[in-house]
Amino acid sequence: MKKVLCLGAGLVARPYIQYLSDNGFHVFVASRTKSKAEHLIDGCENAEVIVFNIVTDDALLDELTAKTDLVCSLLPYVHHVKAAKAAIKHKKHFCTTSYISAEMKALEGDAKKAGVLLLNECGVDPGIDHMSAMRIIDQVHSKGGKVKSFTSVTGGLPAPDDNNNPYGYKVSWTPRGVLLAGRNDAHFLRDGKEVLIRGGDLFHNYELMEMSGLGTFEAYPNRDSMSYIEIYNIPETETMLRGTLRNIGWCETLDKIASLGLLDVEERSLTNMTYAAMMRNLTSARTGDIRTAVAKFCGIAENHPILKRLEWLGLLDEVIIPSGITTRLDALCHLFEQKLQYAPGERDMLVMHHEFMVEYKDKKQKITSTLIDYGIPNGDSSMSRTVALPVAIASRMILEGKIKLTGVHRPVIPSLYDPILQELAGLGISLEEHVSDL
Repeated sequence: MKKVLCLGAGLVARPYIQYLSDNGFHVFVASRTKSKAEHLIDGCENAEVIVFNIVTDDALLDELTAKTDLVCSLLPYVHHVKAAKAAIKHKKHFCTTSYISAEMKALEGDAKKAGVLLLNECGVDPGIDHMSAMRIIDQVHSKGGKVKSFTSVTGGLPAPDDNNNPYGYKVSWTPRGVLLAGRNDAHFLRDGKEVLIRGGDLFHNYELMEMSGLGTFEAYPNRDSMSYIEIYNIPETETMLRGTLRNIGWCETLDKIASLGLLDVEERSLTNMTYAAMMRNLTSARTGDIRTAVAKFCGIAENHPILKRLEWLGLLDEVIIPSGITTRLDALCHLFEQKLQYAPGERDMLVMHHEFMVEYKDKKQKITSTLIDYGIPNGDSSMSRTVALPVAIASRMILEGKIKLTGVHRPVIPSLYDPILQELAGLGISLEEHVSDL
C-alpha cells in the first residue's frame, strides 16, 4: 500500500484524507494538535495521526518523508518550501494548493534532477479556476480563435439561506489569510491599459456584479493578474482581471477596518488590553464615547451600517484581548473566528465565474463558465471539498503513475486539467458553460 504524508489538519484537510484513504492509500496526518487530527480521520480506515511541528521537528520531517511516496502540504504557505526541499532530498513527489512562490519556483532544477514533481496551485482558487479557464482557452485556440478579454471572480460565502450576519461572510478558510489579502496591491489589464491599485485603495475599487439566481455581489481585484497572460498563453488579450467575490457591504467595511490599522501585523504588547482600549488608541480617543470616536475617525455617521458591523463584531467591547495575541491583525482574527462561524447544519457556498470575449475570423462570441457549489449540512464544507479534492485527485494520479511530469508545475496543461475536471464533475463539482454570438 502506497503512503501519503499530509502535513496539516486544518479546515480543508478532511476531504483530502478521506479521498485517499477510500482509494486505498495509507495517509499519515502530521499535525501539532493530535485531538484535531484524530477528529479528522474518524471513519477513515487507512489513516493515522502523528504529532508534528514543521517549525521544530526537522528530523521527524525527514523520517516521515523518507517512508512515504508523496507529500502534500496543507500548512500555511510559508512552510511549503521547507517541506518541498525534504521531498526533493528523498526523491518524493510533492503537492500543495498554494500559489507558486519565487522560492518554490527556484526549486525547479533540483526537482527535475531528483525526478520529482512539485505540483502547486491545485485547489480551487488557485486550481479549479486555472483548469476550467485553460480548458476553454485551449479549445478556442484549437479552433483558430483569440481570447480578447478574460475576467474571473471567485468567492467563498455563506449559502443564501444561511447568510445571517452583518458581514455576509463566515469562516470557511483561515481568516488571517482572508484579511491579509486585503493588504495586497492589485495589478491587472483592462481594455489594453495596465492598472495598478495600491493595497490601501483596494476596497475602494470594487464593482457590482449580478449573478443569475443569486443576486448582486461586490467584486474586487486580486493581486497580480498580469502574470496570467503568460501562464494562460493569451498574449492577444486586452483584458486580464482576476478578482474576489463578496456580499454587499464587505468592501466598505474592510476599507474602514484597514484605515483603522486593524490589519497591522507589527508585533506589539496587547497584554490585558481590551478591544475598546485598542480602538481608543487607534482613534487617539483617550476619553469620551468610543462609538463616537470611531465614527468620527472613519468619517461616518453613528448609525452607519459600518459602525454597526464593527460593534457587532466586538471591536468596541470592554473585553480583554486573549493572551498570546501580539498583533492587531490577530486580535481581529480572533473575533472573526468567534463571531463568523457556521452553526451546525449551515452550508457555505463557492461561486466561481469566468467571462471570455472571443474572436474568430468570421464571428465574435461571449463564453461564460460558472461554478456554484454548496457545502453538505453537518458534513464537509464546499470550501474544503473544492480546495482538497483537486489536489487529492492529482495525488492519486501521481501515485498511480498517470502523471509523468517533473519540476515545478501548476495544472494548466491538458494532461493535468482534463482528468481532474472530469473526476470532479463525477463528484458533483462542475462548471456550467454558455456560449453566445455577439
